[in-house]
Amino acid sequence: MPLYYGNLEEELPIGFGLSLAMNEQAMKRFSQMDETEKSRVIEESRHVNSKREMEQLVNRIGEENVSCF
Repeated sequence: MPLYYGNLEEELPIGFGLSLAMNEQAMKRFSQMDETEKSRVIEESRHVNSKREMEQLVNRIGEENVSCF
């Protein structure tokens, strides 16, 4: 079952969605991003090659200023 977010018709990769759900701060910051920033992050998540890399991406979202993406 595909995961979608907001008004975009863009599918949220399952690994990204699960990792995001495990990090409350990252989820909050992701939800505050505009559609362009969200699209960039989702595209970056599609190029992740391991669970560890996905966790690092999500942790970075939780730690950085939202405008970094």
